[in-house]
Amino acid sequence: MTTMPQQRVEYRIDDLARAAGTTVRNVRAYQDRGLLPPAVRRGRVNVYRQAHLDRLHLVAELLDRGHTLAGIKELLDAWDSGRGLGGVLGLVAEVTAPWTDEAPAHFTRAALVAAFQGVEDEQAIAAAVRLGVLRPDEPDSFVVPSPALLGVAMELHELGVPLPAIVAHLEELRGDIDHLAQRFVEFSAVHIFVRYAGHQLTEAEAAEAVGTVRRLRPLAQSVVDAELARAMRSEATKLLDAAVAGPLRQLVDEAFEDGAPSGGQGLTDT
Repeated sequence: MTTMPQQRVEYRIDDLARAAGTTVRNVRAYQDRGLLPPAVRRGRVNVYRQAHLDRLHLVAELLDRGHTLAGIKELLDAWDSGRGLGGVLGLVAEVTAPWTDEAPAHFTRAALVAAFQGVEDEQAIAAAVRLGVLRPDEPDSFVVPSPALLGVAMELHELGVPLPAIVAHLEELRGDIDHLAQRFVEFSAVHIFVRYAGHQLTEAEAAEAVGTVRRLRPLAQSVVDAELARAMRSEATKLLDAAVAGPLRQLVDEAFEDGAPSGGQGLTDT
């Protein structure tokens, strides 16, 4: 039995764009930037093959992960020069993937309003969408990327904190956390990842870098947890120290003189 050779799939530019889920304009732009190999000339027509379609899918995936076209060009140059891209893409996937195991949840608008004791604050909902706490999904429903974060807002609201105050506090906290994350990344870049700078990563180096990222994630979280616990206890003690006065203050001081609670410091200790 004779096996017929497989026919090579070829595309014109509009067919290629359609198959890749993009536009002809984007295809041409990627070609101009060197992200896409040149088309094959067939008479007076340019044709594209499966390799072109695969490359467009790869570019789209990297764009979705937040990479710039210039950064993608560097990655693709490494691939085209024979240095390999598998390990580098593994590192890209590790860094750009969610840094939490928390699974998203879905809330209908009605369920969301009920969770906040029937309060429907359109400005607060719009702010939550802007901050990424809520992501609109189907009509009158939302994806919640971090149910734990939304749960904190529910608890604060139940304790009597108004929704505008919760949103404002999150915005302020977001800035502090972003600065803290920047410090961690800069520290890691200077003291750990500097060894990978200035050259194309080998497969072994990329795999090593992936392992390093995995080790750093829980370390950063542990530092934040420990330092936040220390600072919260210190600040809460200062507030209590300032608030307690009169006969109650004398009783508290006597209690600490007799023996502070286990693991605790005196109310006036700093």
